[in-house]
Amino acid sequence: MNETKQNVTLVKTLDDLAKLVDYSLMDRLNEDPDAKENGLDYEARQVFSGHYVRVKPTAIKDPIYVSHSKNLFEELGFSNSLATSSDFVSMFSGDMSKVPEPMKKLGWASGYALSIYGREYYAQCPFQTGNGYGDGRALSVFEGVLNAKRWEMQLKGGGRTPYCRGADGRAVLRSSVREFLAQEHMHALGIPTSRSLSLYTSNTEKVQRPWFSQGSYSKDPDRMINEAVAISTRVSSSFLRVGQIELFARRARKNEHAGAKEELEQIVLHLIEREYSEVIDKNLSIEEKVLLLAKTFLARLSTLIVNWVRVGYCQGNFNSDNCAAGGFTLDYGPFGFCDVFDPYYQPWTGGGEHFSFFNQAAAAEQNFHVFCTALQLLLNSSKKDLFLLEEIRNTFSSVIQEKMQKMWASKLGLKSFNANLYTELEILMVQTSVDYTIFFRELSNLPSDIEPLKKSFYNDITSNLEIQERWLQWFKKWQALISSEGNSKSAKESEALSLKMKAVNPKYILREWFLVPAYESANKGEYSLLRELQEIMINPYDEQSKEIEEKYYRRKPSHFFDLAGISHVSCSS
Repeated sequence: MNETKQNVTLVKTLDDLAKLVDYSLMDRLNEDPDAKENGLDYEARQVFSGHYVRVKPTAIKDPIYVSHSKNLFEELGFSNSLATSSDFVSMFSGDMSKVPEPMKKLGWASGYALSIYGREYYAQCPFQTGNGYGDGRALSVFEGVLNAKRWEMQLKGGGRTPYCRGADGRAVLRSSVREFLAQEHMHALGIPTSRSLSLYTSNTEKVQRPWFSQGSYSKDPDRMINEAVAISTRVSSSFLRVGQIELFARRARKNEHAGAKEELEQIVLHLIEREYSEVIDKNLSIEEKVLLLAKTFLARLSTLIVNWVRVGYCQGNFNSDNCAAGGFTLDYGPFGFCDVFDPYYQPWTGGGEHFSFFNQAAAAEQNFHVFCTALQLLLNSSKKDLFLLEEIRNTFSSVIQEKMQKMWASKLGLKSFNANLYTELEILMVQTSVDYTIFFRELSNLPSDIEPLKKSFYNDITSNLEIQERWLQWFKKWQALISSEGNSKSAKESEALSLKMKAVNPKYILREWFLVPAYESANKGEYSLLRELQEIMINPYDEQSKEIEEKYYRRKPSHFFDLAGISHVSCSS
């Protein structure tokens, strides 16, 4: 999208920020004709048309500053003092009543559809039609251009919307801390993601949520607890989802209203303007744009999943509505970073094996197929264009497989993928219960023998001579391959290779058992642990102090295994 405004000076006040607004989505797309002018649209209802609904956020009571992202503030050109200024706190804790013009006093929510592994679902909509599913507790409140880049800011937990499905529209501090820390950690890992701006909570407003009893091993929450509400503001180039494009395609396919196909074309063109304007020329025909969009999204989505696997991240619930159409990580609900390497690792008890760690590529492929199916309607039944789109669609598995192999080679410090070496390693890591992060980080030091790698072993292999011998043979083969590629002939070459490996194998990962004490302390009004974790996790590849290393670079303690809320979480997490 061509940007016309940009900030050249530091944003010190909300008045400074107001000068940079540019509401492209609300100004150029269609509003729900049944929306209420005052934005008090809090009851679950069907939204039959339009791309968004104006909604007045519901402010949390007595907001308290918890933290903000200094890195993102710097990127946006914000003064750090802004995070604790009264008008900024008010706006980003949900009170829009006094925002300066030309800011709008209402936010907006959007509808989207749901497909799970390519299968369309309607039951999650309370009306069984698909017209009541969407942003139930997420409200965008700002869109503008800062430092020549378009950003949208969205309150998570900003109150009820027409898509709330009867819920209270609130987020709790526990889940807000998880998302706030995870987004900036993922960005620091070099993986495209929505970002974290600020986090505010309330000492006086609480809501009930299902959660696990202390020390429980239950797979499902077994009690209701009172938790402090919170609002985290997530920031991105847009929050357009595959499920959003899918919703308008469903309506167009079924001719649900006279302007259904036009609204589909509008939302797709808006997606291109917001996320793909640098690679898709605005002067191309709609058919050319659609084909290039599919091809570019394939490239982004496949790279994203490969990077998830590289760092041990599992999305947990990767439906079409949780898949950003811009090709980045979105919706940190039941996510997790694996401690023990397990291809079938799944942090969410309700997710099933189909959303497990190594099945994320298959889930992404299904979301891509949903996306392509939605785009078909814009190709005007041209056999040639439909064939080209189908060709793009069918290349997903081969594209991601090639990228996966390159990624595994890079983690191992090799120039090319060796299938036998990788396969034997995968088997050994499973049989030995290896810590995924620690193993590859120790390997990045190019050890002369296998002893340093044992730091990552959860199982003691001292008495298992067969496993010991297999590890030894694998290690010798790996060393031979490193040597044959000429990367370790001198100390200088070895050092360069080690640094290259460390750039893809992080040392610090946001493990769930780090998060739990951080949000438990935050619930008591103590935020120092959260802020310490924040600082560590925005430098995941760096060597840090000995104290930090001893505290955060270690295997998961045995008493945490299978413990509810640590080894597994619910969807509300």
